[in-house]
Amino acid sequence: MTDVVRLLSDLVRLPSVNPMGRPLSGEEFLEARVTEYLCRVLTEHQVSYERRDVVPQRANLLARFEGSPGAPVVVLDAHQDTVPVDGMVIAPFDAVIKEGRLYGRGACDVKGGLAAMLAAFLRLVKERPSRCATVVVSFTCDEEATSLGIHPLTGAWADPSTRYRLLPKPPDIAIVAEPTSLDAVVAHRGAVRWQISTTGRACHSSRPEEGVNAIYRMGEVLRHLQTYADELPKSRPPHPLCGPATLSVGIITGGISVNAVPDRCTIEIDRRVIPGERREDVIPEVAAYLSDRLDFSVEHSDPFVFSPALGDELNGVWADRLLASIAPVVGQKQKVGVAYGTHASRFAQAGVPSVVFGPGDIAQAHTKDEWIDLAQLRAAAECYYRFCVDAAA
Repeated sequence: MTDVVRLLSDLVRLPSVNPMGRPLSGEEFLEARVTEYLCRVLTEHQVSYERRDVVPQRANLLARFEGSPGAPVVVLDAHQDTVPVDGMVIAPFDAVIKEGRLYGRGACDVKGGLAAMLAAFLRLVKERPSRCATVVVSFTCDEEATSLGIHPLTGAWADPSTRYRLLPKPPDIAIVAEPTSLDAVVAHRGAVRWQISTTGRACHSSRPEEGVNAIYRMGEVLRHLQTYADELPKSRPPHPLCGPATLSVGIITGGISVNAVPDRCTIEIDRRVIPGERREDVIPEVAAYLSDRLDFSVEHSDPFVFSPALGDELNGVWADRLLASIAPVVGQKQKVGVAYGTHASRFAQAGVPSVVFGPGDIAQAHTKDEWIDLAQLRAAAECYYRFCVDAAA
């Protein structure tokens, strides 16, 4: 059986940092090295694959194991990219193993889940159980920023000219790897992210009365947005599994020089939507709220992230089957909801029941000393394998 710890060590040592929209370049950025490694591993095991470049240096990679005739089709999906390494206090790509943990960027989110899915898939290929689902592993790009990978994968089912050869139609179930502590996530929030800009009139800072300071205007916008964010969770019922809707301002930029009154200031907003909310209403609602309270106009960009929430209306039966399959391995786990978003909502949007499940604790994702528990990693590989076999029952 393929050593899942070795797979994860190899993956962590191959940087695949998502630049997160920043104009960055260098050896540590983008997923190409991980994609090439996965292609080599599949080739070594005589598994054909389908690689499709989404943009340069960023590809989706699929492989397929044909199970029993008439058995369900299961997708195991994991993303190849990681968040940046800024602020880390450990060597991000050394894959150090210490006291039952493997440390490094992506160890928890989500190269651990990727390694466990790959190990389970290669075991299926080697052992060829007499009864098993047809299993497609989907290693996608750009999950951490703008979802460049999952869009063309799920969108291709509606367009015969762009369909993937190894996944030409929607599967029966998608299992998405994220650090869930081996619980089954059946609901999560979505996200809408966009920019708001204020404009002014530039002039020399020695005569500020001749200009209009866009940063001061943004200060007023922020004051109202803070009030809106405080009121938002109380303005609609929270989801029983995911909690309330939220809004946060994460980035602000403005001005070109300290001796010039700035004529533009921009913020980026993260608005988390809960199942049952319409993403399409988010920006108009905020725009109307600000318009009623400001004596100047602001600009709202189109959303650069527009991710749906995952509801638990379609996936309950499959989540129960997953929990039954893994109970002999890890004991009784539970169905839960989470605040973060995943690819599962994209599969669900295409009509595919989807559950999020994987090794690691979300509290360790994106951290300065990211790590994963190796016992949980090994258990996850066994869980994925058992579920794929049991799904054919």
